[in-house]
Amino acid sequence: MLSEKTVQIVKEITPAVAANAETITRRFYERMFQGNPEVKAFFNQAHQHSGGQQRALAGAICAYFTHIDNPAVLMPAVELIAQKHCSLGIKAEHYPIVGKHLLDAIKDVMGEAATDEIIAAVAEAYGFLADIFIGREGAIYDEQQSMPGGWNGYRTFVVDRKVPESDVVTSFYLKPEDEGELPPFKPGQYITVHIDDLHTPTSPRNYSLSDRTGEQHFRISVKREERLAPDAPDGLISCHLHEVTEPGHRIQIGPPCGEFTVDPETAASKPIVLLAGGIGVTPLLSMAKSIIHANPEAVIYFVQAARNSKAHAFADEIRNLAQTGPNVQTQVLYDAPLPGDLVEGNCDKAGFVTTEFLRDWTPYEEADFYFCGPRPFMANIHASLQELNVDEHRMRYEFFGPKQELEAAALPA
Repeated sequence: MLSEKTVQIVKEITPAVAANAETITRRFYERMFQGNPEVKAFFNQAHQHSGGQQRALAGAICAYFTHIDNPAVLMPAVELIAQKHCSLGIKAEHYPIVGKHLLDAIKDVMGEAATDEIIAAVAEAYGFLADIFIGREGAIYDEQQSMPGGWNGYRTFVVDRKVPESDVVTSFYLKPEDEGELPPFKPGQYITVHIDDLHTPTSPRNYSLSDRTGEQHFRISVKREERLAPDAPDGLISCHLHEVTEPGHRIQIGPPCGEFTVDPETAASKPIVLLAGGIGVTPLLSMAKSIIHANPEAVIYFVQAARNSKAHAFADEIRNLAQTGPNVQTQVLYDAPLPGDLVEGNCDKAGFVTTEFLRDWTPYEEADFYFCGPRPFMANIHASLQELNVDEHRMRYEFFGPKQELEAAALPA
């Protein structure tokens, strides 16, 4: 347990740290990448360039300091981060590297205010949290290795098929090169793709598994990512997959990870609403197909939001969900339909997923909600569900960044 003195000091400095959190995290990454360039391979440089990584870490630090006297509140966030760390292969020996550069960044930014006593308290608090992560991540690694067909690190897969799903999304069907068993995965989980050649960076990418568990392949469905800023490159890994990777090519894959999941065996106990925006459809499609396979009578409401028919991925698969399960209903909404999209039946209606739509079309008073998509979509769904008085324990979502960003994004500018 943390000492009372450390808890007191951390709570006292929390306002000052919060006011400078992003400056500290930017300095932290600068110092770490310069002092230990080997860890750069763990980080998506597009997220570094956009500032998303820095904001996410700043939010995590502020949350930890705020709840330093009640760390149990943070366990859901710990699980999310631990799963991400395991997907990247982060080990116990990496934590001292992070700790050193984080403390040095705090000294750089806070200057004389960062006294020896304060730095010692932050070091103790960091060590306490690091031990929690190391323990949980060790358990995840053990679980991955021990399950049938499981492994740690990277395993070589072969691209069996490459299937365009829309103008911007392509699916890759992957099978183990060793022709060995595939481990079961929890619907909603992702795998890590590592591509290392002269034209792409070595930082891995996470892609949701988009097919049901229990198949003889893993399927990922990748959106070609455009640049996040005018002076940034297009998505290097996604473009490499779209333009270079072909059937027969080999890819290094990490085992399934992630905590945004559903249990297909128990999910049918109440109605489930799956709300997908854009490429966020991938984990939700895996959930829907897995639930229907395990419980054909499950009550599912599947809503897919897309721009138009050119950007609409999995149109046939979503349509077939209702034919596969007798209690499955689907709705497809386009916010920028092309001429003919409505008349030809490519979507059910034009517009956005609104509070009124959710009130009228879903059993919101009893259902569990799972949603995933771009930040504005997520923010609006979250705000709508709050407006409908849906308890937080009935909401599950996957979002990169601090939860405060999700809530703030729903506020008018």
